[in-house]
Amino acid sequence: MRRYGKHTDEDDIRARPNPKGNRPRTSKRPKHEDAAEGFVLTVDRGRLTCLVEDRTIVAMKARELGRKAAVVGDRVWLVGDLSGRKDTLARIVRIEERKSVLRRTADDDDPYERVVVANADQLAIVTALADPEPRPRMIDRCLVAAYDAGLEPLLVLTKSDLTSPDKILEVYASFGLAYVVTNREELAAGEAAERVRERLAGRITAFVGHSGVGKTTLVNSLVGAGRQRATGHVNAVTGRGRHTTTSALALPLPSGDGWVIDTPGVRSFGLHHVDPSRVILAFPDLVPGTEDCPRACSHDEQDCALDAWVEEGHADPARLDSLRRLLRTRERREGD
Repeated sequence: MRRYGKHTDEDDIRARPNPKGNRPRTSKRPKHEDAAEGFVLTVDRGRLTCLVEDRTIVAMKARELGRKAAVVGDRVWLVGDLSGRKDTLARIVRIEERKSVLRRTADDDDPYERVVVANADQLAIVTALADPEPRPRMIDRCLVAAYDAGLEPLLVLTKSDLTSPDKILEVYASFGLAYVVTNREELAAGEAAERVRERLAGRITAFVGHSGVGKTTLVNSLVGAGRQRATGHVNAVTGRGRHTTTSALALPLPSGDGWVIDTPGVRSFGLHHVDPSRVILAFPDLVPGTEDCPRACSHDEQDCALDAWVEEGHADPARLDSLRRLLRTRERREGD
């Protein structure tokens, strides 16, 4: 081992070569002024399919984005080969700021949140009235996630030929939800899609629902031939559907006036990520009544000012009950 004394000068010291090259590190990042804007359609194992003008481009995330990941619905900027030819690959170098983010966790105890969709402005909650049986707790959880994300919910009830929708509609009457009721015959004939399509114009709508409720069948009817996805069936013993949609996919409406995003069927919708204080924003008739609430009021406690607000006739008591039902949903497991 060579030792250096007090008389050593800089010529005696050999500089170690930089294994990564002699290029000095810099905090500057390329501006990519020639990047093209795109819309993320789907993500599969690190490859993102994006729409750029009138063609689809396969891309990967640029290293400079670090941990930041693009999801379906994101507006992104791409460089590289943008021809769309087979076996070409572009790079996503920037992700636009999102106007909304729909998230879920695998369970209420799971701190890891998953971004389901970016930039949607409506959430279509699809549930069957029978076969499989409706799950109001699942609907409640999707509503909480929608309100937290700032999305307008749309309730889509399928298979009304098997049972009446009146009971479930009564449960949600005080929420003021927009809804569409369909049956299997209408779905097969395309009539159901026409009624739902009226609610989708000019919007990006994410469709969620547990397996077997007819979600993907409805999406297929909405987007038309050439873009249809595989559908499954309901197990007669368990009452559960088989997961046929494994990744989210954005599809344009034939009219060109709106997008639908089909998401994988879920059996649970964890709410670990939800800030309960945001849920009340979905109840604008109750918001003014919170001005006299104690600090950090949960709006579901003894000293909450909303009770007096309702008693004075400023809001329907059923609306306060609905708010508190959703707040409690955040604290309870789906099976409770």
